[in-house]
Amino acid sequence: MVRLRVEKVGVDANTGLAVVLLYDVNEARVLPIWIGALEASSVALALEEIKPPRPMTHDLLYNILLHLDGNVVAATISDLRDGTFFAKMTVQIGSEQVEFDSRPSDAIALALRFRASIYATDEVMELAAIPPDDVGSDGTEPLVH
Repeated sequence: MVRLRVEKVGVDANTGLAVVLLYDVNEARVLPIWIGALEASSVALALEEIKPPRPMTHDLLYNILLHLDGNVVAATISDLRDGTFFAKMTVQIGSEQVEFDSRPSDAIALALRFRASIYATDEVMELAAIPPDDVGSDGTEPLVH
């Protein structure tokens, strides 16, 4: 497992699609994951610690989990099949830890809200990670300044 941190959420200058850039903690590799625009907005808001006036879906789930004394303890980008990333979200409720299948964008959005660790499997990093130099200084335009 490789621990990651969300560096940036933006728009891929080549495709116009939203992308989240996850750097390994040693900054040796970057895992770019293209996500939907609404999910990118939610991740960007959590990254910037901006609270919308009304809760978005990820804020709602965050509030429900808090009310149930729950906590997201980890998000793991677990697989890459046919160009699609898969994730698992580990949730602690009381003494029970449960792992849920998740889209990477949802797992990342909730992990940021709970300040949980984000990981990728070694296999995913081997398949999809790129060197930081390949991102380029202007490879994405930020969604939130």
